[in-house]
Amino acid sequence: MSFIKLQFRPGVNRDQTDYSGEGGWYECDKIRFNEGYPTKLGGWVKSTPTAFAGVCRQLWSWITTFSDNFLALGTDQKLYIENGGYYFDITPFAAALAGSNTFAVVNAIKLVTVTTATALPSWVITGEPVLIAGMSALGGVPAAEINGVRTVTVTGANSFTFTTTTAATSNASVSNASFTVQTEIEPGYPIATAGTGWGVGSWGRDAWGLGSSTGSVNLPQRDWFFDNFDNDLVANIRNGAPYYWERDATADPSTPLATHAITLQAYATSQSFSANDVPIQVMQLMVSQQDKHLLAFGAVPFGSVSTADFDPMLIRWASQDSPGQWDPTPDTSSAGFLRISRGSRIVRGMATRQEILVWTDSNLYTLQFLGTTDVFGVQEYADNISVMSSRSMISAANITYWMGQDKFYAYTGRVETLDCTLSLHVFNNINTDQSAQVISGTNEQWNEVWWFYPTKPTSEKPESNWNDAYVVYNYLDKIWYYGSIERTAWLDTPLRPFPQATTSNSTTYTTGYLYNHEDGVDDDTLAMEAYIQSNDFDLADGEQFMLSRRIIPDIDFAGSTANNPEVTIEVRSRNFPGNAFNTNTDDTAQVTQTSVDAYTGQVFLRIRARQMALKIISDNLGTQWQLGSPRLDVRPDGRR
Repeated sequence: MSFIKLQFRPGVNRDQTDYSGEGGWYECDKIRFNEGYPTKLGGWVKSTPTAFAGVCRQLWSWITTFSDNFLALGTDQKLYIENGGYYFDITPFAAALAGSNTFAVVNAIKLVTVTTATALPSWVITGEPVLIAGMSALGGVPAAEINGVRTVTVTGANSFTFTTTTAATSNASVSNASFTVQTEIEPGYPIATAGTGWGVGSWGRDAWGLGSSTGSVNLPQRDWFFDNFDNDLVANIRNGAPYYWERDATADPSTPLATHAITLQAYATSQSFSANDVPIQVMQLMVSQQDKHLLAFGAVPFGSVSTADFDPMLIRWASQDSPGQWDPTPDTSSAGFLRISRGSRIVRGMATRQEILVWTDSNLYTLQFLGTTDVFGVQEYADNISVMSSRSMISAANITYWMGQDKFYAYTGRVETLDCTLSLHVFNNINTDQSAQVISGTNEQWNEVWWFYPTKPTSEKPESNWNDAYVVYNYLDKIWYYGSIERTAWLDTPLRPFPQATTSNSTTYTTGYLYNHEDGVDDDTLAMEAYIQSNDFDLADGEQFMLSRRIIPDIDFAGSTANNPEVTIEVRSRNFPGNAFNTNTDDTAQVTQTSVDAYTGQVFLRIRARQMALKIISDNLGTQWQLGSPRLDVRPDGRR
C-alpha cells in the first residue's frame, strides 16, 4: 500500500454537489480556517452571571472622557447600560398616568401606598421602577423620599407600594392630579409577531380600506439604534421615539447610571430649544462624528408633531454640536433636511471611513458632509439591490458587506456581488418571515464577517423563529464556512477585550445573557460540538475501488485545557454519490491524545469502497484542535 495526503482546499462549498466538489470541504459546524487548515472555533463564556430582561437586538460600546467603558443594550423590554459587569436600567418613562393619584401613609410605618386613577399598565410588575413627581411631605415622610424613581410592589390593578427610610409620624392621605406617576415605556415584541386588522395581506387585496379576510400582518420586533454624542448616549426605537441619556460632568458615574433616559424632546427643552422642532418619530438616529451632527434617517418632517406625518425617506439633522436644536430657520443653525428619491423606505444609515452609506429597500446612497450652506449632500451609488435586514450590513478592512435577499454584496467604492460558495445553503434555508432578526458583525482577530439568521422549520425543529445559524466570510482568504449558534446581537470593538454577543431563551424570551467570544475553548460551561467533513474523494475518477487499512492523523491540540484532549476521526465510505455513507463501526476509530501537544501514531481500520470522505468531530470539554494533513494508507482494489 501507499500513503495519500488528505489535504483539501480551504473553505466550505455547498453550491456544488458532494461528488463534484472533490478536493474540498462539504459540511462543517463551529469550524474556521487558519492558514488554510480547519480549526475549531474559539469558545465563549458569560461576560457576567447576571441576566438581562428580554431579547437584546443592539449593542453599542463607547468610552467617555472619564474612562467609563459603557455598553448599551436594547431589548424588547428594557434599555440598559452595562458597566463593570452590572446592568443599569435606563429605560425611558412614558407619559404620566391620567387622573388624580392618591398617596397614603400609616403612622410608624415606612411605606407609601399609591392608588392611581388609571389602571396600571399590564407590564408594570413588582420590582419595576416608577417615577413619582410633584409630591410634598406626607405624614412626616419627606418629599425627597417620595418623589423620584421608586421600586414598587404591585398590590392591585390600580395600586402599588414602596418603602421609605423615614417612618410616618401620623396617618395621612392626599389626592391630586398634580401628583404624577410615570411607568416605563411599553415593551415591544421580542420577534416579529402575527396580528390581524386593517391592512392584513397585500395592499388592495380586498375593498379599499378593508383588511384581508385571510392571512395576517407582522407586528415588528423591537429594535434599538444607538450612538454616542460625546459622553452621552442617543437612542431610538426603530420607527419610534428618540431618546437621550446624559453622562453629566461628575467623575463618579453612579448618579447618571441611576438616571433614566429622557425623550429627545425633553432634552431639547432642557437646552432651551423648542421640543416641537424635534422629530417625534424616527427610523434611526446616528451621529456624524466628524462634523458632530445628529441625524435622523426616516423622520417626521419639520413643522409637524404628528406621527401620522412620518416620512420613511426623509433625512433630518440637528444643528452642529447641538443635538436638541432641529430648527433649520435661524441663521446660526446648520439643522436641515433632504429626501431620498428612490425606494419606499430607508432601511439603514451607517458611517464608514469617509462617508455615510444609506440603504433604501432598493438603492444605495452616500451621504456626505459638504461644509456649505447645504450642509449634507446625497448621491446614488447603486440601484436594483436588496437588503435582508437593517442589521445585515457591516464594514471590515474599509469594505462594507451586506446580506441581500438572495445574494451577498460588497461595497468597495462600487457595489459588487460577493462570490459565495454557500448561497444555496443559506438562502434556501433562511426563514424570511423572521428576516428582521438577521444580524452581522466582525471578528477582526480572524478577518471574518459573520451573519446570524433564522432557519426554516424542519421536522426536527418545527418551530423556527430564532437566529439559530450563521455563515462566515473570511475576507482575507476569501472563503466561506457556516454552522449553528444562537445569537441575537453581536459587537466586536477594540474597546472590549473580546467580541461580545447576546442570546435569550428562545421559547420564553424573558431573560438573556451577554457572552465574551474567543474566550476559552468551550460553550460556556458545556462542551462545544464541532465537526468538519470533506467532499468525497476517489482513485482514478472512481474507476477503481480503494482498500485502506490505516490512517496517520495530523492534529494539533495546542490551546486545549483538558488533560487528554481528543477528537474522533471518521473515514466514511460509499460506492456511489446517491448511496448513504457506510456506518459500520469498524470504519471509525477514536484518536486519543495523552497530552496537548502529542499525536497518535496510527489508527488501523479496514475500508473498501469506491469513494471515501474524511470527518473530524470533537465534543469534549477543554478540547481545541487544528487539522493538518493526515495520510491515508490506500491501494487500488478490484471488486469481488
